[in-house]
Amino acid sequence: MMANKKQPNPVDMHVGGRVRLRRMMQGMSQEKLGESLGITFQQIQKYEKGTNRIGASRLQHIAQVLEVPVSFFFEDAPGASAESGFAEARPAAFVTDFLTSTEGLQLNKAFVRIKDTKVRRRIVELVRAVAGEETDD
Repeated sequence: MMANKKQPNPVDMHVGGRVRLRRMMQGMSQEKLGESLGITFQQIQKYEKGTNRIGASRLQHIAQVLEVPVSFFFEDAPGASAESGFAEARPAAFVTDFLTSTEGLQLNKAFVRIKDTKVRRRIVELVRAVAGEETDD
C-alpha cells in the first residue's frame, strides 16, 4: 500500500500564495526576501507553496518587509468568513492566480502606468477581441 504524502493546509497555501503575490508586486526576489528575514530562498519557496507553515512572528516580520498589514495574507482565505457559507469558494482566486503569474504581473504593472483612460479602454477591447470575447458593454 502506497503512503499518501500529507497535503498542505489550504490556509497555509493561501497565506503562502499571498506572500508570493506581495513579493512579486514589490519586484522582490525570493533571495532578497530570504536575506531580509535571515533565511534561505528555499525556505521562502516552501512558505509560498504552503508546504511549510509560517509562524506568527515570522509572518509579522514578512509583513513588515513587504510593507503590508498581517491581515493582507488572510484576505479571501478559505473558511475566513462564516457569512460566505457555501457560496463560491475564493471568488477572487482568478485575480490572485492572474497576478501571481509572470505575464499577469508584467501586464498589470505596464497597464497601471497608462494614464489615458481611452487608451486603457482600447487595450481592454483589444485583449477581449484577441480572446474571442464579445465587447458589447
